[in-house]
Amino acid sequence: MPIIEVNTLRKAYGRTTAVDGVSFTVEEGEIFGILGPNGAGKTTTVECVEGLRVPDSGTVRVAGHDPVADRAEVTRLLGVQLQESELQPKLTVREALELYSAFYPSPADWRPLAERLGLTDRLTTRFCALSGGQKQRLLIALALIGNPRAVVLDELTTGLDPRARRDTWELIEDVRRGGVAVLLVTHFMEEAQRLCDRIAVIDRGRVVALDTPAGLVSRAAAPTLVSFTPSAPLDAELLRELPAVSEVELREGRFTVHGGEDTVNAVLTLLARHHVTAGQLRVTEASLDDAFLDLTGPAGAPQPATAPHGKAH
Repeated sequence: MPIIEVNTLRKAYGRTTAVDGVSFTVEEGEIFGILGPNGAGKTTTVECVEGLRVPDSGTVRVAGHDPVADRAEVTRLLGVQLQESELQPKLTVREALELYSAFYPSPADWRPLAERLGLTDRLTTRFCALSGGQKQRLLIALALIGNPRAVVLDELTTGLDPRARRDTWELIEDVRRGGVAVLLVTHFMEEAQRLCDRIAVIDRGRVVALDTPAGLVSRAAAPTLVSFTPSAPLDAELLRELPAVSEVELREGRFTVHGGEDTVNAVLTLLARHHVTAGQLRVTEASLDDAFLDLTGPAGAPQPATAPHGKAH
């Protein structure tokens, strides 16, 4: 049985429908990503999973439990890092970790968590004196401290520097290897591509695609680009005649060839046949960014509004 099941979930605020029939499952030990433009309904969806919002219709189950009706049980099973969270300003890092440990019957040892998240030298620092990135790392630790079977991470690495972001990715991969399911909401395409086993793309309150990162990328309409500087004069028409090539640009002696997945081999084979080598060769293929833009349409399209984000105090 999936650890998280969302079935035809709907939630509206007044006349604005924020979530319109969203369905997905998250399996044990899976990192499941949710991507979407601002206002697409991502946070409302995960807040229904967390029990912070009551759906208008549809069902949500966490290990078979209703997050609203069975709140106490779901709280023991599900760790949560909200998009916007606050703690009491005078609470120190150590006090927060010890306090949250006391909420659970079998908590994780918070000391290795604090060390892995770079908080060991901040244990006596009050929450109000932490930087934005340090607050984010503390909130991630608090989400994991109860040894949950599943954890929801909303904008996991917002505010973290590149080193802290990669360290956090490694931590989440370790968490998954321990059998914990991760429901990850993110705007970082690199993060989604590295971490997620599957991704749901939500736009205007609906799931417009659900696939692996590679599967989503394969749908992208973006061409493969092969750019190079030839070691000897080369007739551009030879490249244009290749079946795998749709367009050829030549600027200041450098070629940029547009095509599909067979373009790289076709171009390199042609160059070898004419005893030309490709200097400063660069291949640019479709990415998760391209797939995201194809699936969610042009920027500026009207999006449904969501209610204010939940806060933990």
